Amino acid sequence: MSLSTLLLYSALILSIAAAAPRVALAARELDDVAVGAAMASRHESWMAEHGRTYADAEEKARRLEIFRANAERIDSFNSKADAAAGESVDSHRLATNRFADLTDEEFRAARTGLRRPAAVAGAVGGGFRYENFSLQADAAGSMDWRAMGAVTGVKDQGSCGCCWAFSAVAAMEGLTKIRTGRLVSLSEQQLVDCDVYGDDQGCEGGLMDNAFQYISRQGGLASESAYPYSGEDGGSCRSGRAQPAASIRGHEDVPANNEGALMAAVAHQPVSVAINGGDYVFRFYDRGVLGAGGNGGCESTELDHAITAVGYGMAGDGTGYWLMKNSWGSGWGESGYVRIRRGSRGEGVCGLAKLASYPV
Repeated sequence: MSLSTLLLYSALILSIAAAAPRVALAARELDDVAVGAAMASRHESWMAEHGRTYADAEEKARRLEIFRANAERIDSFNSKADAAAGESVDSHRLATNRFADLTDEEFRAARTGLRRPAAVAGAVGGGFRYENFSLQADAAGSMDWRAMGAVTGVKDQGSCGCCWAFSAVAAMEGLTKIRTGRLVSLSEQQLVDCDVYGDDQGCEGGLMDNAFQYISRQGGLASESAYPYSGEDGGSCRSGRAQPAASIRGHEDVPANNEGALMAAVAHQPVSVAINGGDYVFRFYDRGVLGAGGNGGCESTELDHAITAVGYGMAGDGTGYWLMKNSWGSGWGESGYVRIRRGSRGEGVCGLAKLASYPV
């Protein structure tokens, strides 16, 4: 090979080597464009499904970026769940539900609302009445208060942080059915408008124990039909013009961090439960037993949301679970409900054993 030919080949090789990074970069950019287009299309489909519109192109672009971040987190979770548990019907999965274009802060402000005081007072009117109840001897292997006719339909708190009111009301509706044989949908709006002292501040948050205390002092709670839900603060209290449809004497607290005690209580009546509802694995819950299959549940047990335990049972793979009624509408989770792994030590999955109470 002549020197000139060798020099020509060397120059060609150097040229190809120099161009390689640019070619690779161009390929990555094309991949990014394709992924971005696919995500934009997915966002458009999601908008159509949930009837979402935005004020302008700038707002839409911002919401798309939030949607992208949430969708990628959801897809990553589901991929890991698939690898760990396969397509088991009881395996926990997430979905890009109607909250997928909200930031964590926006979501928590609108859809949670539990206010936990620095020190929680003890039970009102005595201790825990189910402390001598033997689960092994007396409790059924499963309980579903829906099947007993003690649970009203799933409700939706909307963009009002009054989950505490919905949790307390659901527990009271259950007790009323158990004691009187009548299932009456009761008024959350009365609590939002009228129970506005101390920690309870309507859409700005509250605590179920305080709601029970208000209902006891007031002499009862109006029905939903007599005092309908508006999902807004600032309404004048109309409790004097609405006859109580049900009443309670007070409430008791379930011993903290004790799922055995919680199970004893739920075996007898629906129970108000606090949880970390702002965590993404709860927020985007779609189906299965949350916390099963090795995913560990929420990233922390900080309490910011209130739901209602309406039963417990056993999944097909033998995993024990709690059946919880939420207040985010029937389109969330399993028709508005969530199953959460039962039998954890201490605080429970997502903190569910830390702060539970029930009306009496």
